[in-house]
Amino acid sequence: MRAAWRVADVRAAESALMATLPDGTLMQRAAAGLARRCALLLADRGGLYGSRVLVLAGSGDNGGDALYAGARLADRGAAVEALLLVPDRAHAGGLAALRAAGGRTVERLPARTDLVLDGIVGIGGSGGLREPAARLVAELAERRGPRPVVVAVDVPSGVAVDTGDVPAPPADNLPAAVTADVTVAFGVLKPALVVGSAAARAGRVELVDIGLDPHLRTEPAVRVPDWTDIEGWWPALTAASEKYTRGVVGIATGSATYPGAAVLSVAGALAGPTGLVRYAGGARAEVLHHHPSVIATDRVADAGRVQAWVCGSGLGTGDEARTELRCVLAAPVPVVLDADGLSLLVDGSSAEQLRHRRAPTVVTPHDREFARLAGEQPGADRVGAALRLASWMNAVVLLKGDRTVVATPDGRAYANPTGSPALATGGTGDVLAGLLGSLLAGGLAPERAALAAAYLHGLAGREAARHGPVTAPDVAGALRSVVPGGAARQGQ
Repeated sequence: MRAAWRVADVRAAESALMATLPDGTLMQRAAAGLARRCALLLADRGGLYGSRVLVLAGSGDNGGDALYAGARLADRGAAVEALLLVPDRAHAGGLAALRAAGGRTVERLPARTDLVLDGIVGIGGSGGLREPAARLVAELAERRGPRPVVVAVDVPSGVAVDTGDVPAPPADNLPAAVTADVTVAFGVLKPALVVGSAAARAGRVELVDIGLDPHLRTEPAVRVPDWTDIEGWWPALTAASEKYTRGVVGIATGSATYPGAAVLSVAGALAGPTGLVRYAGGARAEVLHHHPSVIATDRVADAGRVQAWVCGSGLGTGDEARTELRCVLAAPVPVVLDADGLSLLVDGSSAEQLRHRRAPTVVTPHDREFARLAGEQPGADRVGAALRLASWMNAVVLLKGDRTVVATPDGRAYANPTGSPALATGGTGDVLAGLLGSLLAGGLAPERAALAAAYLHGLAGREAARHGPVTAPDVAGALRSVVPGGAARQGQ
């Protein structure tokens, strides 16, 4: 599992490391890794020798990293030009190295560029791009003809590094932050590279080891799972496995008015690792029509024993739905609350029952549902907002979004890297909730179940999108191919 650290923690680690090194060593390590990655990108675009590189250099160390990297590229035959955003405050050593290698400074954007190094501001920046940087970035983006590859130095300039937010633009039609094709991060990941709207600006993220790891003294701000984590968590079948030992998940979703929510959440559960699905609710006939292997009843009280419950999607918010929610919360097993299950919590009547549950609870709000639960929007700091709600509700919070955040009541936060715009369609959340419930019933810890469900749900969205416009049934169908052991995974 990868991890990202906040600026203060990175600065402290850098200071500790620099105290053990000769002056300038850390910047040279960063510049060497940055130049190496740029050289590979240029090789893929026709070759490094004779290519044209533009360095957008700000006044801080980030600009120094870019200038030193530009000098290394110039030494290898690239034509490197540097546009200094604040000429009298440019990094003196980096600028001298660039000129000594044959690079030169310019006062306006060149007519042709193959690669742009974004060294405008680094992790010390705040408040988004300002003039003249914002206008230069806009002009580069609007140019016709072959588009240069944009490489961000450590983070895309203008993003809020600790939260992943992208501030409002400084002026009409001007960008608030750089959108990079590749970001070369130094030492460790930063939150803006893995969460929030900033993560989409980073492009492909490459990490350069500069020796920081032994000097990190704090817990990371956010962790990010990869496929090996998901595969390792997935419950394994053995020769002794049977439907009950694999786990039984209960699904209390849907109604006569919204039977599709039940059908979709059951489909998500059936794609998971459990051996049996029990359905309880008003869409019993529709569920059995689509999923004849399910054991179905009309009420939670009649459903029988389960190892986890999923409650909410399409349930409604009337007295009957409230009774079903109370029965689910009273069960001594993990519970997933989604959609109407969250709406039923807003009036506070279930607050005590929820907060004093001894079994784990996972809530899965999107932003509007989060606002109803928390009394405010997630805002710029989605990780911080999810952590506050998790603590207050004594529940694991899965805050849906392009980079879904999972937060635990004890202060740990995770970000899912597989989000897809294809999932922005009705019913996909029902599929996610069903899969999450199946993972809980299969024995996963709540934060792992939430992370694995979000990760695989994102992969399913991508897989479904390969075949055209995506609907929720497409995502449910694609889940079977992307789970560990699925056809899409076996083919990779």
